[in-house]
Amino acid sequence: MAAVMSGREVMVTSDSVTLRGLLGVPKNARGVVLFAHGSGSGRLSSRNNFVARSLQDAGLATLLIDLLSEEEERVDAGTGHLRFDIAFLAKRLEAATTWLSNAADTESLDVGYFGASTGAAAALVAAAEMPDNVAAVVSRGGRPDLAGERLADVKAPTLLIVGSRDVPVIPLNEDAYAQLRCAKKLEIVPGASHLFEEPGTLEVVSRLASSWFLRYLGKGD
Repeated sequence: MAAVMSGREVMVTSDSVTLRGLLGVPKNARGVVLFAHGSGSGRLSSRNNFVARSLQDAGLATLLIDLLSEEEERVDAGTGHLRFDIAFLAKRLEAATTWLSNAADTESLDVGYFGASTGAAAALVAAAEMPDNVAAVVSRGGRPDLAGERLADVKAPTLLIVGSRDVPVIPLNEDAYAQLRCAKKLEIVPGASHLFEEPGTLEVVSRLASSWFLRYLGKGD
């Protein structure tokens, strides 16, 4: 598994807080995918970097960003309160989305969200808040149920990916799926657990995500 996808360090400001990110833009990119990491994770997540590399190979730009500042991460390591504050994380995603719309190499690209764990709920809330700015959402082993009543407001086509061995999370995704009113699909990956650590399962996630984003990003080109 690749440690870090190809890209450059960027800084995104949200509410006077500076967030660190990794931006990778392949030639003739079809769109850009913003990653919403799960609880306790960030831009250096090996799993999300693996997916990001695959998306880049498919012609999509990627932005992996820490949704918490370094100081907030230190505090949250002891309390755990921020990583489950979905509205707070969604605001950070909205700020990163605005940043992408103003950056020279991504301003013309449609934006998609790739969310994992609690980051999936934040992605869906942010997509509901910015219906004209988010073209597609993919959740990997996510907790979309934590988006609550905002699920019905999501307009962006949404793909929920869950492992067949992630037994507690499957019904939560099924319930969230039923509440979505957008174009949607639920994929259960055989033999995969919550973190998709089993051989070949993360490759399946990458293929499903690439196909979904390529279907919905850059449609106006």
